[in-house]
Amino acid sequence: MSIQRIYVLGVPVDICKPQELESRIMELVEKPGAKQIVFLSVWDLLRARRKGEYSECVKNADLVLPVSKSILSGAKFLKKNVPVRYNPFDCVINILSVLTSHLKTLYILGGRKKTLMTAERHVRSTFKGLQVVGRYVGYYPKSVEDDIVQAIYKASPSLVLVSEGIKEKDTWSFTRRNRFSDSIFLYYHDAVGIFSQRITRVNERTFNKGLEIWSEIIRNPLKIFLVFPYMWYLILLLWTRVFKKAD
Repeated sequence: MSIQRIYVLGVPVDICKPQELESRIMELVEKPGAKQIVFLSVWDLLRARRKGEYSECVKNADLVLPVSKSILSGAKFLKKNVPVRYNPFDCVINILSVLTSHLKTLYILGGRKKTLMTAERHVRSTFKGLQVVGRYVGYYPKSVEDDIVQAIYKASPSLVLVSEGIKEKDTWSFTRRNRFSDSIFLYYHDAVGIFSQRITRVNERTFNKGLEIWSEIIRNPLKIFLVFPYMWYLILLLWTRVFKKAD
């Protein structure tokens, strides 16, 4: 099926309705080569406007799902079709459920050893039809990276869930895409932490109101300074609306 792709300030954002997610995931499973799903926040969108690996990663991603309410309001302000916003953890659950119903496989990469083992145990008990074909911790020494890449290549999991401790985040799989076979890669920093119950997920009501940034500020007060790039985002939207033609 064809998912509509729009551009907000030159950055791709896909319009994927919840009822279309399963068929899109299975399309990606069957598609040859390494594939990538990206969760895009407004801060990520601003970073993707700059030239570099992350920008190329987002532009070449197979599915770009917005997670910030500001991206939706930005698309509406620019008079574009408004995409569906996804809660990252809920989306991960939905994707794992889809893979489970089709008896597919999973590899987990990230977290500390104890946290990862707990997360894997919870994943196995929750998604009983999903085969976990491997795992490896994050924060690993560079010397073992080739072994990790080779293990993922040999296991050829349907999905590689990448989490905390992977310094390159989304670009980890993108820069190594030619070394993998047919897996989908998805980076979500809190995945292992939430599955292990070390991290509490954002309250659904808070997320729906677009106030999840305050939970992040409580965890890291320095994020209060994100107000400045957000103001820049608003200025860019206004400039684009007034002076530029539609993408």
